[in-house]
Amino acid sequence: MHLRVINPTTTTSWVPDTLAMFEDAASDGTTVTVATIAAGTPSIESRRDEALVTPWVLRAAQAAEAEGCDAIAVDCMLDPGVHAAREVVGIPVLGPCEASMHLAATLGHRFSVISVAEHHRDLMIDQARRYGVEPRLASVRSLQIPVLELEDDPDATFRTMVARAREAVQHDHAQAIVLGCTGLAGQAAQVQSALEAEGIGVPVIDPSAAATRMLETIVAMGLAGSRVTYPRRSGATSAWPEPLTRH
Repeated sequence: MHLRVINPTTTTSWVPDTLAMFEDAASDGTTVTVATIAAGTPSIESRRDEALVTPWVLRAAQAAEAEGCDAIAVDCMLDPGVHAAREVVGIPVLGPCEASMHLAATLGHRFSVISVAEHHRDLMIDQARRYGVEPRLASVRSLQIPVLELEDDPDATFRTMVARAREAVQHDHAQAIVLGCTGLAGQAAQVQSALEAEGIGVPVIDPSAAATRMLETIVAMGLAGSRVTYPRRSGATSAWPEPLTRH
């Protein structure tokens, strides 16, 4: 299986870590490659950012299919362009938010998302509503650390993650935790271990790993997105639109 991970930002410094995180999550025999969109925003922290990057995610998805990839993961918890991409390619496309929220809802009756900024709360609630799991969402708690500053002090970021997860369990009655930014990928096991050391036994889900394993399962089962849900409309594979010339 060839999994193409689309980096839906223009920040290329994340690519080595992104590749490592998805490779660590992948099974033996899965090849992972990363492609960065040609234009967009340095990070995705708003609906505006999501709208700006989506056309470029679609182009990257078309390129991945043309290159023979078997599945696509879009590496952002807003899942930008994921559902639109399912209309323009025939291979499975999945975002880490959809994968991790559904997984969390199978591991506990209520789950919380640990996001990066307070203004992401409504964005994550919107995602839970979109994926039909809003009644299972206990809370969204914030690190109050901008995406581009998550790696400035890794120890402080980790301590804050553990603290917010602890609060979600103790105060919001969460029974599972989702790390709400792919910039936090690779730390779920450590957060879970830190909570277990305090006697808190809840699963902590890495969104990148959830997307990887779910895509592997989809491909292994020979499945893809429903054409009833995601029809390939006329013009979906036509040339990219250019601005109109006005007289």
